[in-house]
Amino acid sequence: MLQPVAVIGAGSFGTALAIVLADKGYPVDLYARRSELATEINEQHTNHRYLPGVQIPQNIRATADLGQALQGKQWVIVATPSSAFRDTLRAMRPHLTDDVCIAHATKGFDTETGQRMTEVMEEVLAEIDPSRFAVISGPSHAEEVSRRIPTTVVVASRRQSTAEGFQDLLMTSYFRVYTNPDVIGTELGGSLKNIIALGVGMCDGLGFGDNAKAALMTRGLTEIVRLGVHLGAAQLTFSGLTCVGDLIVTCTSQHSRNWRAGYALGQGKSLDEVLTEMGMVVEGVRATKAARNIAVQTGVEMPITSALYQVLFEGKTPKQAVEELMGRRRIHEMEEVAEQVSLKWEL
Repeated sequence: MLQPVAVIGAGSFGTALAIVLADKGYPVDLYARRSELATEINEQHTNHRYLPGVQIPQNIRATADLGQALQGKQWVIVATPSSAFRDTLRAMRPHLTDDVCIAHATKGFDTETGQRMTEVMEEVLAEIDPSRFAVISGPSHAEEVSRRIPTTVVVASRRQSTAEGFQDLLMTSYFRVYTNPDVIGTELGGSLKNIIALGVGMCDGLGFGDNAKAALMTRGLTEIVRLGVHLGAAQLTFSGLTCVGDLIVTCTSQHSRNWRAGYALGQGKSLDEVLTEMGMVVEGVRATKAARNIAVQTGVEMPITSALYQVLFEGKTPKQAVEELMGRRRIHEMEEVAEQVSLKWEL
């Protein structure tokens, strides 16, 4: 008999991952913070708020009791918003065994400190070997995963056996899982692309065309790589699923909360109006604040992130931000890397 798996967080992606596991025959304990949601999942096998129209397999058992969800589990997946991540780990700690392996699927930064999620895990769960931690990331809209539409993701961990363990748990005919040892790059790619998706949505809301979208995505990728490499990530990781792949899907799909939020901002709505109307977490907003603070602290140049920060938190209009970005000093496209790769003009 397959061992049971715990998924902590019954939002859209947590529920979608629970469905993947259930399709493989695993008994899944799905933790829902609200008891009424747990009751809906157990009795109606639906999650109307987060995944309308999706039927949830009967081998998923929802519970609002965190201890019950974690009891005896060796494999745990955490899929909560970044704002709830630290408190969730603190609540989980008394119920975890030393041999547990934990993967998170949260694309964001810690609200209090700006830390990556695995850094929070290492701090809060200090008694657990950090090589047992992993991150799941990639272009994976929950709406499509839950409907068994082909999807590919990456699991990154310090330890190969941890990454491959989650790979074996999750791999199905419609959900392909790759592994990667670059935890830093995998987390940063998944978090920072949300910032660029906000910007792309904003450009679309302003009525700009494909030229602007392509430019913003390309120059946004440059910013992501610049900061990521400075923080210790492998540059090659950013050309894979967890950055370029996720950047494409998040910037071009109306499934994307970040794109939708940016679009509404571009049409003139305030941030408070947008977040109230969305009714769900928009990770790019918090990521913009965290990344801008990191950029200031490290001296890494991130003009797009800085411009979005000014729109979100300092009252600048989207149109003003675009005009200032377009009016920046002229530079070589590869100015930041030209010396390292010997890019020179012909004489």
